[in-house]
Amino acid sequence: MKKSIVLNSVISVLSLFILTSCSTNSRTTSSNFNKKNTGEISLRKSLIKEAEKHKGIKYKYAGKDPKGFDCSGFTYYVCSKYKIKLSGSSAYQSKQGTEISLSKARSGDLLFFGRHGRSGKIQHVGMVYKNNSEGLFMIHSSSSRGIVIDNVTNSKYWKPRLLYARKIIDLREN
Repeated sequence: MKKSIVLNSVISVLSLFILTSCSTNSRTTSSNFNKKNTGEISLRKSLIKEAEKHKGIKYKYAGKDPKGFDCSGFTYYVCSKYKIKLSGSSAYQSKQGTEISLSKARSGDLLFFGRHGRSGKIQHVGMVYKNNSEGLFMIHSSSSRGIVIDNVTNSKYWKPRLLYARKIIDLREN
């Protein structure tokens, strides 16, 4: 009888310990997730704010600074302000980060365009400005209009050339 009481007491104490430690880990994990999520949201907003500063700047072939940008030079420059390591070439940028579905593309992700599908050459890159019920918008360096915001979803030019999106914020150096 005494053995079963002692055994039940030990089991109760262990169960309580296990439940309590799981609860603590859950809160810690949730807290870490929220901090990471809040940091990611803040970074995305900062990228867009930086990109918006350059609206209206003229296109410049191979340009990578505010004197003039080409498409990949623009994404390179904006991302470099937040220690996101990107190549200066749209072809190389198209291989960096993680491919994501267009429906999951968020502000700060990159969009890639071409004429011959995935097997063809990457011809353009833009940064997702917003993705909502109004459409998928990008901010980019257009060779004819400079830094502008376009609704890709409603564009007869961009929509058929859109290939995929990539999440690049994880390339940030600490």
